[in-house]
Amino acid sequence: MVDFRYGPVELFLLGLEGERPDPVVIAELVALSESGVLRVLDFVVVSRSEDGEVTVTEIEDDSDRYGLGALDLVLTGLTGQEDIAELAELVPAGGSAALVALELLYARRLAGALAATGGLVLSAQRIPAPIVNAIVDAIEDEVDEEIDAIENEGEES
Repeated sequence: MVDFRYGPVELFLLGLEGERPDPVVIAELVALSESGVLRVLDFVVVSRSEDGEVTVTEIEDDSDRYGLGALDLVLTGLTGQEDIAELAELVPAGGSAALVALELLYARRLAGALAATGGLVLSAQRIPAPIVNAIVDAIEDEVDEEIDAIENEGEES
């Protein structure tokens, strides 16, 4: 297996209710990091004023203020100005968001195994959790309706 220093990195833009992440979100990032599922590489807070002015705060400059002291941000600055500028367009006026670079540690192992055997990931797509859950709910509802219909047929006979 090839030992990569880093695995795939995903950028998440997390909309915030205030100007900083809720402690519940931070606690979950810390727990996932400590469990070895992921590593938080970079964390940037992007705010947009009512008149559209964008303010970017690199967390390495003020991690305790944002409650991120428990996270070891190993690649601060990884999210470049282009990434930040592009994603800042999604932050509504008067709102804020956290741009988080997450390394998927489980995927680093898979990437190493693929590289060692001459393979590579040809495509990766993410299906957002709300969509997956809506599809599963719809399938389960359909199955439940079919079961009810079969049971009702049996009762009528």
